[in-house]
Amino acid sequence: MRHEATGNSKKRKLFGLALSALLFALCFPAEAQQPAKIPQIGILIPGSSAFPTSARYDSFRQGLRDLGYIEGKNISFEIRYAEGKQDRLSDFAAELVKLKVDVIVTSTVPGVLAAKNATSTIPIVFWAVFDPVRAGLVSSLARPGGNITGLSILNPELDGKRLELLKETFPKITKVAYLRDAGSLPAGTAMQEAARALGLQLQYLDLRSAKDFDGAFKAVLKERAQALTTSAVPIISMNQQRIVDFAAKNRLPAIYPYSEFIDAGGLMFYGVSFSDLFRRAATYVDKILKGAKPGDLPVEQPTKFELVINLKTARQIGLTIPPTVLARADRVIK
Repeated sequence: MRHEATGNSKKRKLFGLALSALLFALCFPAEAQQPAKIPQIGILIPGSSAFPTSARYDSFRQGLRDLGYIEGKNISFEIRYAEGKQDRLSDFAAELVKLKVDVIVTSTVPGVLAAKNATSTIPIVFWAVFDPVRAGLVSSLARPGGNITGLSILNPELDGKRLELLKETFPKITKVAYLRDAGSLPAGTAMQEAARALGLQLQYLDLRSAKDFDGAFKAVLKERAQALTTSAVPIISMNQQRIVDFAAKNRLPAIYPYSEFIDAGGLMFYGVSFSDLFRRAATYVDKILKGAKPGDLPVEQPTKFELVINLKTARQIGLTIPPTVLARADRVIK
């Protein structure tokens, strides 16, 4: 009988220990569970945080919020600004890879190339890139392949359309100065064909740094260009006020690829709605975070374009905008 009692006592002790362990685990569930990892998005920005186009990235983040992502709760961001210096892009891309971000989001060919050279595994989403196939970023628009996808901006077609608008608005012009980044891909045939069809001569002015603008402006005056347009690249966007002021001072009709130029006093803008484009980039990030492979997501083209005219500037420099052109404008600044 004593042996049986001892056995029951041991069983009761073991049961008590097991019950205590269970209660302890229930009281401290946080220590028993690992917190879920918040997806981290690396944003590599070729331009400056001080430039107004940084507001476009707010459109991207708003797009994510519309999809249910809340910063600090179920998503986080690591943002790097290259301030227009391409050598910084590679360093920042490597830094984001070292941080093991889940997706890298960037723009322009140099920005995407920097990310591509830094990683072949982390998904890369681009926006506002001209001809990503020709630039060697993706295999095709329908099947990008690899770890890169995003949105193209159809820049050649838009350059040609801007020339058409300049000629329609100011029929007497025959020579147009074209400011572009010397390191970018050369102007496509669409712009050259548009110039020939319109009877316009193009004056190409290549820019490598901010120091080149004074020389370019002198060349514009020396060659007596009658109008001005620019390519859509960081060196242009970061020097928008200098360009706008030069055009106004010399009473040159000008059309720009960025709507922010109009807010800075520029005359005309025609191009992609960047806020719409950046907002759509959020859908790529969402799909990738949910398991989609970048190489299987087709590169999309712009779907929304805008024409903006600054009548206030037109009056200040003595230019008249035809009613037919004004009627097509999405926004007119008076």
